[in-house]
Amino acid sequence: MAKKSSIARDLKRKKMILKYADKRAELKKIGDLDGLANLPRNSSPTRFKNRCMETGRPRAYMRTFGLSRIAFRNHASKGEIPGVTKASW
Repeated sequence: MAKKSSIARDLKRKKMILKYADKRAELKKIGDLDGLANLPRNSSPTRFKNRCMETGRPRAYMRTFGLSRIAFRNHASKGEIPGVTKASW
C-alpha cells in the first residue's frame, strides 16, 4: 500500500489539471508561452502519475484495468475479471 500522502498528492494534482485544462488549451492555441509558464506546475498533465485504484502502487500499472500487476493477478486468479484466464499450453 502506498503512502496516503502520495495518493492524496496525486488526487490534488488531478483536480488542478481539470481546473486549468481549458485555460491551458487556450494559451497553447494562442502560443502564449509566458502565460503557460505562469500557471501552477501541478496543472500540467505530465505531472500526474497513474496509480493502482486499489493499492495506490505507481509502478507496473496496467492502464486497461486501472490496477497494478499484483492486484490484477489477485483478481484474475479469483476469476473476478471477465474474459481473463490463466494461460495454459
